[in-house]
Amino acid sequence: MFSYKFVRATIERYKKACAASTNTESVSEANTQFYQQESSKLRRQIRDIQNLNRHILGEALGSLSLKELKNLEGRLEKGLSRVRSRKHETLLADVEFMQKREIELQNHNNYLRAKIAEHERAQQQQQNLMPETMCDQSIPSQTYDRNFFPVNLLGSDQQQYSRQDQTALQL
Repeated sequence: MFSYKFVRATIERYKKACAASTNTESVSEANTQFYQQESSKLRRQIRDIQNLNRHILGEALGSLSLKELKNLEGRLEKGLSRVRSRKHETLLADVEFMQKREIELQNHNNYLRAKIAEHERAQQQQQNLMPETMCDQSIPSQTYDRNFFPVNLLGSDQQQYSRQDQTALQL
């Protein structure tokens, strides 16, 4: 009843399915092995970097050979040279900035000095005008005709006049 071909096809499908599942398992195993190798490589790199960091800080130097110590010294000198170079560049940039700032402050200072001098000149001019206004204030506030001057404005020649009551003169 069963056909030989039918059984054979079923067995072939079974073999393919088994092969696919073992193939999947082998891919999974390969991935696992790859990641295990990568993680151990990364652990080694982290350990090496930590040891190098300790060596740079001057710790755990006892295990280093003379060649490794010379190599470390050369690396430190190169690093120190780069640090000093960067420090020098930074200092030069700061000095240049400060010089520019000094020029700006000097210009601002000169501007403020000019403003102060201008203000002092204006005050001096006002003070020069003040005595004239003081003379005007010393005159008694009377109403005068345009054609008459009060005698006391004529100056110190008042002794010429015989009268002491200073009368207004008509022009």
